[in-house]
Amino acid sequence: MADMCAINAEIPAGAGAVDTADPVATSDVVDTVALDEAVEFTSGLIRIDTTNRGGGDCRERPAAEYVAERLAAAGLEPVLLERAPGRTNVVARIEGTDPSAEALLVHGHLDVVPAEAADWSVDPFSGEVRDGVVWGRGAVDMKNMDAMVLAVVRAWARAGVKPRRDIVIAYTADEEDSAVDGSGFLADHHPHLFEGCTEGIGESGAFTVHGSPGGRALYPIAAGERGTAWLKLTAHGTAGHGSKPNRANAVSRLAAAVARIGAYEWPVRLTDTVTACITELAALQGLSVDPRRPGLDVDELLDALGPAGVLVRATVRNSANPTMLSAGYKLNVIPEHATGYVDGRTVPGGEAEFTATLDALTGPDVRWEFRHREVALQAPVDGRTYGILRESVERFDPAGHVIPFCMAGGTDAKQFSRLGITGYGFSPLKLPPGFDYWALFHGVDERVPVEALHFGVRVLDHALRTL
Repeated sequence: MADMCAINAEIPAGAGAVDTADPVATSDVVDTVALDEAVEFTSGLIRIDTTNRGGGDCRERPAAEYVAERLAAAGLEPVLLERAPGRTNVVARIEGTDPSAEALLVHGHLDVVPAEAADWSVDPFSGEVRDGVVWGRGAVDMKNMDAMVLAVVRAWARAGVKPRRDIVIAYTADEEDSAVDGSGFLADHHPHLFEGCTEGIGESGAFTVHGSPGGRALYPIAAGERGTAWLKLTAHGTAGHGSKPNRANAVSRLAAAVARIGAYEWPVRLTDTVTACITELAALQGLSVDPRRPGLDVDELLDALGPAGVLVRATVRNSANPTMLSAGYKLNVIPEHATGYVDGRTVPGGEAEFTATLDALTGPDVRWEFRHREVALQAPVDGRTYGILRESVERFDPAGHVIPFCMAGGTDAKQFSRLGITGYGFSPLKLPPGFDYWALFHGVDERVPVEALHFGVRVLDHALRTL
């Protein structure tokens, strides 16, 4: 279903669109209202509980209506679309000043992972702002980015500016599960809304990482994602009494296969993005290294890079981690079937190796199948787009150093790639030393500093108008 958000605009149009060919000439678009709104909207979205428990157990519509109202107030015409009741997506298009330019997609998801309130210092859905920090589930993943984009768009409306190219804004459902109700639904059933889009900006990148070689603050921009390969394993055997020998025990067969998968050491497979990341990190430490040199111990090199090695350690090879097991219905009965689940991830170009390896590890008595599968991605790091993203961050933190990296997991960029859209993870945040972004991502006491949001708004404004 789809409906138009019919809300009267509250933000007056400006005197006319400003030519953004020279981004320096329009560097004052972000005002104090935009900075305040980024905080207000982050808090407001957190207070809307959009917990995604999987299997369709989520309702994003209240958050979708929240952002749609604010987009409409900026003079846009947001469309609300649902595959299933309550699983709402929002799409709006901002007209650019150059009709010949290709369009740009800016996307963020509205759902969040579950939070156990008893484990938190604050109510995870309070959106509390305390001591210069916004607290709550989604503060990092990724209602902060949702809010910053809203703040930027509304600032443009107040100033009467437009970006160079058309920008399609998409707020999606279901990213924290399979995306079947979100970006997958939009890409498969509403591709016309993304007409002309060749590149996309989404989560998760351009956040500060401290403890780098040379002591500089790093800002990793995602220019790749490992593929998703969620697997179901099924072992078949002969049912029988638990007191009798049984060499066709389904539980034993499954356990053996799972143990082999968990113990397997995947070989190193370096992609262009990961190679570029390692090379730059090593250079910051004064090392001239070719990560693909035969005989080089990549794991040893990553150890030498210190804390910054976390940016690449999970992406130098495929992986397969057993996560769930299920078998039996009574202690003294050997069941006929046993099932297990594995979270597999593949580097770009590593899918064939992954499949062949799983065939070998599971053996003849265990069948495996894809429960959910999405492609691996890789984007250029030597072109105009990456260069502008890098310049936009370093413009507002000249002491920082931008590097490319590959995400260990995945985002909605996978689904949007079906439309030929090349994706970058770019949700800028300037974080203070000691602020552990990785621990808060899906973690307890998720929070984001107010100053980090202010930085993100400025960077996004500059980047989106320059692109």
